[in-house]
Amino acid sequence: MSDQQNDDKPLTFGQMLHSVLAAAFGVQSGKNRARDFSKGRPSQFILLGLLFTAIFVVVLFGVVKLVLHLAGV
Repeated sequence: MSDQQNDDKPLTFGQMLHSVLAAAFGVQSGKNRARDFSKGRPSQFILLGLLFTAIFVVVLFGVVKLVLHLAGV
């Protein structure tokens, strides 16, 4: 009966973040993907994916600027 109750719970922020990071790197498991499609809301994944992408771009830009600065360019 506890399995039935666990199936009804929505995804936690940690589970959604794990899914977004795994999907970004292409290593999402089939079990987690099925869980995401059955329990997750698309709007949450889209928002989290856009946020991750923005942070990734800003960090990448910062690393490039730092490397260029240290190289004297």
